[in-house]
Amino acid sequence: MTAEGPTGVPAAGSGAAGTAGLLHTVPALAARFDADLDATAPGSRRVHVVDAWLLATAVATGVTPEVEAAVLAHVRHLAAAGASAVLVTCSSIGEAAEAAAAQVDVPVLRVDAAMAREAVARAAAPGARGRVAVLATLASTLGPTGRLVERAARAAGADVQVDARVVDGAAAARDAGDGDRADDLVARAVAEAAAGADAVVLAQASMAGAAARADVAVPVLTSPAGGVAALVEALGAGGGAR
Repeated sequence: MTAEGPTGVPAAGSGAAGTAGLLHTVPALAARFDADLDATAPGSRRVHVVDAWLLATAVATGVTPEVEAAVLAHVRHLAAAGASAVLVTCSSIGEAAEAAAAQVDVPVLRVDAAMAREAVARAAAPGARGRVAVLATLASTLGPTGRLVERAARAAGADVQVDARVVDGAAAARDAGDGDRADDLVARAVAEAAAGADAVVLAQASMAGAAARADVAVPVLTSPAGGVAALVEALGAGGGAR
């Protein structure tokens, strides 16, 4: 599915300098990221592509060469449609997004990249424990985001331990249409993980709603805010609209 702007038409270009391209694997996230862009870069033009097959395949068999090829094809389509930068909003295919970035001329951003860097900075701060907890509702997401945080720590030269685990039952609850229970399970897992961590990372954009339910003393980091901020920055750095 491809759509332009928050209502399926091009939005006026009064916000960020270029056109935002977004690749989703969960249809509902298109509206979520449109709302975030409306708040951060009102009036910006954006083009969405939604391909649920990507996530279904990643969950079933991993990020296969076919998934990587499809991600690259979608990114190229978004660039051809005028995108000045592309945000891939699914953490499960984040490594495929990085592979695609090397083959196109526009920035391709992982939604969880900024979050990973912030988590490492908090864990490496003076007096911190040097521990980051990564939570996901899908095992397919846990590995990519956990590895991303570990890479961010190495890049920063920081001695940071990453504890990653799946929140049991949360994915099944969401699939059954019980988003409230899913968020409650995630919030409970956050409370447990926060006891020994400097920051808790929620690996999937769909988990962001649970962050407000967790009353903990450490930061609970979610991917949409950092991903959108990085996208808007990339659009501004890219100059005028394409």
